[in-house]
Amino acid sequence: MKRLPPLPTLHTFLITAQCCNFTRAAEQLHITQGAVSRQIAGLEDHLGYALFQRQARGLSLTAQGQAWLPRVQQVFSLIGEAVEQIGEKRQTLQLKAPTCVMRWLLPRLLQWQKERPDVPVELTTTVRHGVDFQREAFDAAVVYGPPPDASLDCLHLFDEQLTPVCSRPLLEGPVPLDSPIDLQQHLLLHPTADERDWKAWLAAADVHLSNVSKGQHFETLDLAMSMASQGTGVAIGDWSLIGEDLSAGRLVMPFDLKVRTGLGYHLVCPRKPEVSGPLQELMGWLVEQAQTR
Repeated sequence: MKRLPPLPTLHTFLITAQCCNFTRAAEQLHITQGAVSRQIAGLEDHLGYALFQRQARGLSLTAQGQAWLPRVQQVFSLIGEAVEQIGEKRQTLQLKAPTCVMRWLLPRLLQWQKERPDVPVELTTTVRHGVDFQREAFDAAVVYGPPPDASLDCLHLFDEQLTPVCSRPLLEGPVPLDSPIDLQQHLLLHPTADERDWKAWLAAADVHLSNVSKGQHFETLDLAMSMASQGTGVAIGDWSLIGEDLSAGRLVMPFDLKVRTGLGYHLVCPRKPEVSGPLQELMGWLVEQAQTR
């Protein structure tokens, strides 16, 4: 096969053919007029025929030059599309999420990376439950709380449903845990400092306990669940987040009552005319995972 002409020389031909003037081509390419003339002459010598007719007031394409122009335009168009598409596939999506959702989110992101290694995701965790896209450079975020306002594109993942959980040895141990009133004899584990989760569940169960404030408090849901799985006490957890712990037997539910708080988890991103394909795919996939949990 005949040796192909150098790509920079073809680019010089493309620019020169579009303006039919060595001087204007040199200005666009940021090289001298003489350099443009030499590259075109070298390309014509390589091909064995003229691409331009030199005229007193400029240039015009020969029949061969006219045949070359659309083909070279197509080549550079394909290269441009490849740069854009491949660059988009390799772009790492930046995702923010509160620590309380990690028990649900992290295993699914690991599964996503196995299925879609071409769309990497970088996860940033925080104890905060919201996001400010104007100040924070994230593509999307999982937020906890009431439904976000209309300034964001929002997809609902699941609602918060509170229920007590503990280890099976504790449930089957010598201290009864047959009804909610039996919680009076157990150490209550709080995933937050304000005790609101236990108070909400006990109010729904119509039970008053005197040991609520005597329980152990943690900074995160994950710590409270870990201590509960070790038999330390009974934790109040979000059923929506601990499905895998329940399925694996690390935690059990002593009671059937699940209390909806009116809060939930939502997947949000900035409202834009067009969301990138990879981000749309990731968000849609996470919603599907939430619906089949």
